[in-house]
Amino acid sequence: MSKSAPINMRVEPSQHALLTKAAALLHKDRSAFILDVACREAQNVLLDQRLFQLNEQDFVVFEQALTAPITENAALKALLKEPSPWQN
Repeated sequence: MSKSAPINMRVEPSQHALLTKAAALLHKDRSAFILDVACREAQNVLLDQRLFQLNEQDFVVFEQALTAPITENAALKALLKEPSPWQN
């Protein structure tokens, strides 16, 4: 297992109490609760990158890639025929 890195922060007493109470309801210590929630939210932020901006030239290249015919890909066809992991 790799070494862990500390994360330190100061919070208002009301925030401290709120986090402590919520963690206790889930039978977790406050640090584990904060880390779980923060990581979940970080994943959501990263997954929610639906908006991106391109200059005109890059947009043309992007649009060409989207509209180009799909080349034959035997490995992809085989993969798509397999059941999804959640379907097993």
